[in-house]
Amino acid sequence: MSFTVPKAALDFFKQLEKNNNRDWFNERKKEFKTIEAEVKSVYQSIFETLNTHDDIDKMKMFRIYRDVRFSKNKLPYKTHFGGSFHRTKPKLRGGYYLHIQPNNESFIATGFWEPNSADLLRIRKEFEMDDSDIRDILANKDFNSVWGDTFVGDEVKTAPKGFSKEHKAIDLIKKKQFIFTKKYTDKEVLGSDFLDDVTASFKAVRPFFDYMSDVLTTDLNGVSLID
Repeated sequence: MSFTVPKAALDFFKQLEKNNNRDWFNERKKEFKTIEAEVKSVYQSIFETLNTHDDIDKMKMFRIYRDVRFSKNKLPYKTHFGGSFHRTKPKLRGGYYLHIQPNNESFIATGFWEPNSADLLRIRKEFEMDDSDIRDILANKDFNSVWGDTFVGDEVKTAPKGFSKEHKAIDLIKKKQFIFTKKYTDKEVLGSDFLDDVTASFKAVRPFFDYMSDVLTTDLNGVSLID
């Protein structure tokens, strides 16, 4: 059985963008729950397909309610669906994310959003010691035809503490996040081959995930850090 993103999902969020208040939403909550269930089937289908070639321990679809306690933006509802797929730790690292939002704002993302300080240092040390493997991955045509040839995400302005700003791999070492993204139009999201493209794109990132998993489960001498 194949699943597609319902047009009603994009239509609902377009209306919500103009009526982001509790009264409007509560009057249409039943409609939203029906749409949400359909979209959850899409995420579940991706989860099952990923597990045919990867090891995903959980899928999480995020709630529509915004946490406004510490935000200047007090609008109560998100105007998109978001969901993540987590690879099974500690052996495997990295994750996948699907974002569905109208007005051509949908995208998928993979990689490492907020590596902890130990993982970030380990990655930077690997790049400092030898950046050839990661550059080969980024330069691969099959890979960068889907994900591009560079990371997106935050980075420090010059060089992290303990690293030389003159190092030949400083462009990689400066990164604080190691993310790839791919955007989709509304027409593409609603297309019958959307899920196939998403799962094929996720599969294409595996060389990067395999490399990073090896880095993050070994020390600089290549000795395993896990049992």
